[in-house]
Amino acid sequence: MSKTNAWENALLELLFKNTNAANIGDATGLRGSSTAGSLYVSLHTGDPGEAGDQTTSEATYTSYARVAVARSGSGFTVTNNSVSPAANIDFPECTGSTANITHFGIGTASSGAGVLLYKGAVSPSISVSTGVTPRLTTATAVTED
Repeated sequence: MSKTNAWENALLELLFKNTNAANIGDATGLRGSSTAGSLYVSLHTGDPGEAGDQTTSEATYTSYARVAVARSGSGFTVTNNSVSPAANIDFPECTGSTANITHFGIGTASSGAGVLLYKGAVSPSISVSTGVTPRLTTATAVTED
């Protein structure tokens, strides 16, 4: 069984833009948070898998940190059951060590295990070394299907 396109969009709007999903249970539906907050985008050197959390295969290059993205229209764009960042996401510049970034994740925590909500492949992969600032563009997407 799969979700309809309308529900996939409503779910993504609720999770990523804090937009109410009307008429679930009653007319007020599933409500967005009173304070929208942020989701945290991470970089990974391998696929975190279905059972992974935000730390699974997470990048560890020198100066790496997850990037907070607002749960709003200024943070994310939702179209045709797919979500993308509304603007490029730049990670801290590498100041030492190296990494080959093959995946990204979107989760609930700024650090630590956190819940990994979505994950996806980075194509092409990003080779990180001193002086490189990894970037996920607005073409980076996850799709409900």
